[in-house]
Amino acid sequence: MSLTPSTMCELGTSAPAFELPATDGRIVRLSDFANTPALLVVFWCNHCPYVQHIRAGFITFARDYQPRGLTIVAINANDAAKYPDDSPEMMKVEADQHTFNFPYLYDETQAIALAYRAACTPDFFLYGNDHGLVYRGQFDSSRPGNDTPVTGADLRRSVDALLEGRPLTTQQMPSIGCNIKWKPGTEPDY
Repeated sequence: MSLTPSTMCELGTSAPAFELPATDGRIVRLSDFANTPALLVVFWCNHCPYVQHIRAGFITFARDYQPRGLTIVAINANDAAKYPDDSPEMMKVEADQHTFNFPYLYDETQAIALAYRAACTPDFFLYGNDHGLVYRGQFDSSRPGNDTPVTGADLRRSVDALLEGRPLTTQQMPSIGCNIKWKPGTEPDY
């Protein structure tokens, strides 16, 4: 496990397009969410202890915010050949076992993770209705072993502000997690 922070892309950056397979067999595209007031793209995987630590809290967060207009998509970009727990087959098991109520997509080529400048799991990117980046950073300050409760406070505060039309703070803390498991020759230069 390599402790890695998110890259903290420039706010206002447009969401890169994607077209990826979901665990339910659908192909999901960024363009599917053209009319959503808020879009959260999260880079996620099955085996990361940081993801496992917040998983239940994140699923609760999703259930709380989707009825309010937040669309969520999770993307796994890990090298499944080296990390079979993150294979598409195991992603389906994970999504079914934990009753994901959002699409869970597989970025086999890792091109989408690179386009988003994703660095870790979990890594959160929140976009407004114009698909401009308004938040990138941590779910909250809870980490495995730090005894801080998982609340999603940072992301909740940002989503609340976005959905209520209030300004979001630009002081945002990076997410921390396991590095994305890059395929040889795919490692980013960021």
